Amino acid sequence: MMELSLMSPDFWASLVTLTILEIILGIDNVIFISIVAERLPEGQRERARRIGLVLALGVRLALLAGAVWLIGLTAPLFELYGFALSARDLILLGGGLFLIVKGTKEIHSTVEGEDHGAGGAGKKVSFGNVIGQIIVLDIVFSFDSIVTAIGLTDHLPVMWIAVVLSMLVMLMASKAVAAFIRGHPTVKMLALSFLLLIGVALVADGMHFHIPRGYLYFAVAFSLGVEALNLFATRRRREAARLKRGG
Repeated sequence: MMELSLMSPDFWASLVTLTILEIILGIDNVIFISIVAERLPEGQRERARRIGLVLALGVRLALLAGAVWLIGLTAPLFELYGFALSARDLILLGGGLFLIVKGTKEIHSTVEGEDHGAGGAGKKVSFGNVIGQIIVLDIVFSFDSIVTAIGLTDHLPVMWIAVVLSMLVMLMASKAVAAFIRGHPTVKMLALSFLLLIGVALVADGMHFHIPRGYLYFAVAFSLGVEALNLFATRRRREAARLKRGG
């Protein structure tokens, strides 16, 4: 593997590009962690978000260190009715199904108004339970991140620096993301819908049917654009109503 100097334009081009991609791929992780942490008492939410992202960083760095082993996970473990399954396929299938089930429960809880109820999917959960859920999805979300890193550069220091920088950005943004989702129920519903979409994409990948990520990103961007217009229109109506009352 060719040495890459810190003064080399290739080093900085790879680092900047990979850092941006890692931040984009990590947004799903931040949204999921923020939604799951909402089940905890208010005083524990920030700690859960920070621990979740630190664990995500640890998982990514560990997988990078074992990059050769990661690539080997694509080797078939067994065949089922002529369909070959690898360890990577099983992880993606399990993670995708977990996201679909979790997203469905959260949507049901939100629609039925169980967020503050005594039972059901909306009840408070233990800190350990939340961290356990975060660890499972950290592992699943790390695959896209690490595969992207390996595909973009074969220089491990560049990968490590990009992953650390992207996680620092997400650590700083996690509180703001959580507060925004909490204050806008329609955005929370949209975020949960994205989790379902990601879950379906992971299951499809596990079944060797790749859905181009460009389609998913377009769907997310379009939905966010519509929601931004909706939030803007709602704010304008409230301001007009307030001025009318004041007049």
